[in-house]
This record gives sequence, C-alpha cells and structure tokens, in this order.
Amino acid sequence: MLDVNELMKDLASRRPVFHSEADFQLALAWHMHEVNPDVPVRLEWPVELPESGKRIYVDLWLPGGNVAVELKYRTRKLEIEHDGEIFALRNQGAQDLSRYDFVKDIERLEQLSQSDFADVQAGFAIMLTNDHLYWKEPTPNGKPTNGAEFRLHESRTIEGKMEWPPKASPGTIKGREDRIDLKASFPLRWRDYSEVGDGAYQQFRYLAIRIGASSNLGEQR
Repeated sequence: MLDVNELMKDLASRRPVFHSEADFQLALAWHMHEVNPDVPVRLEWPVELPESGKRIYVDLWLPGGNVAVELKYRTRKLEIEHDGEIFALRNQGAQDLSRYDFVKDIERLEQLSQSDFADVQAGFAIMLTNDHLYWKEPTPNGKPTNGAEFRLHESRTIEGKMEWPPKASPGTIKGREDRIDLKASFPLRWRDYSEVGDGAYQQFRYLAIRIGASSNLGEQR
C-alpha cells in the first residue's frame, strides 16, 4: 500500500513549496518513481466513471498497484525565495468551491474503487495548502455559509449526502451543482508539511484521505 505520509515527509525536505498544482503533481510523481523505480507512474490517466460514463483524468495513476491519486494545491498570496528560486503564489480564495472539488474527488475515487471495470484497487485524495481556513474550525457566529457541509477542518468527519443550501447562487456554484454522496465515513486529520518562514501563510499543511477496497474505506493512519 502506498505510504502517502512518508512520501509527503520526504518530499517536504526537498520541495517545501511549489509554484502551482502542476508543479506539485510532477514533483510527487517523480518522487514516487525515485522511491520505487519498478513501479510506473502515469500523469492525467483517463478513465470513465462507472455510474455516468463521463471521462475524467486522474492526476496520478500507479498501474503496478492499481492506485489512483487526486491532488489539490490551494494557496494564499505569498512571495518567498527558497534555494535561490522565487515563488510567487496567488491568493486563490473561493474556499467553498475548492472544498466541494476535494470532496468530489473523494466521491469519484470511491466510485472507481467500487467499479468492476475501472481496475482501481485504492485511491488517495490529497490537499496541500498554506491557507489556514481549510484546516481551522470556524468560530461559531450563527451565520452558516453556503459551503458549510463541505468544510474540511481538523477533527471533522465527512460522510453521506452533502449538498449546497437552496440559497446558494446558481452563478456561484455553476458546474458544481450535483449533490455528493459518500459511501464511507472519512475522519479528517491534517498534518504539517513545511514551514518556509514565520510570517503569514508560510506554514503548509496537507490532508490525505485514503479510499479503496484493499483497505478499510475511510481508515486513516
């Protein structure tokens, strides 16, 4: 079984920050190859979802172990230099939409791992971010946001049917209208990835969710 936490720990020692999601994707794929040269790694693997027939592209695919990996890299504005390289990260915002997308990745990986023809034995959904709004539990203020059901803060468990409230603007959630239905329960545990300084948004943390029939669905180490 792929040990994501060890991979992320080793990767952080050499690449504590990335320029973009594509940069993160390539770096992790290359590190997987370094750790086990006999296991091939494919980027943007095409597969059809069993329920809808819709074709999607999985970020990383390890055919030797039939493992699919989906990645998210969400950033707040940060400009730093590391090992002589300048990193200028954008303020991406739109946390509610990004949370939805991450949970959607989990649902798709569940569908693939339970399919008779997708050939996926296990999946991992990983989000890496320097935005504390993803891992920090919001302060109660009596005003639930549109994306409250999709929150990913520490110690929460996500499960079952999740959807936007009726008041959500159609323009805001365009392309993300579908309800999400998770078959398993997933406790959320954030882990430290790196610290590139002691200023605002210079701490990176990640959330890794394991999905698949070869391990207990939702089980986290």
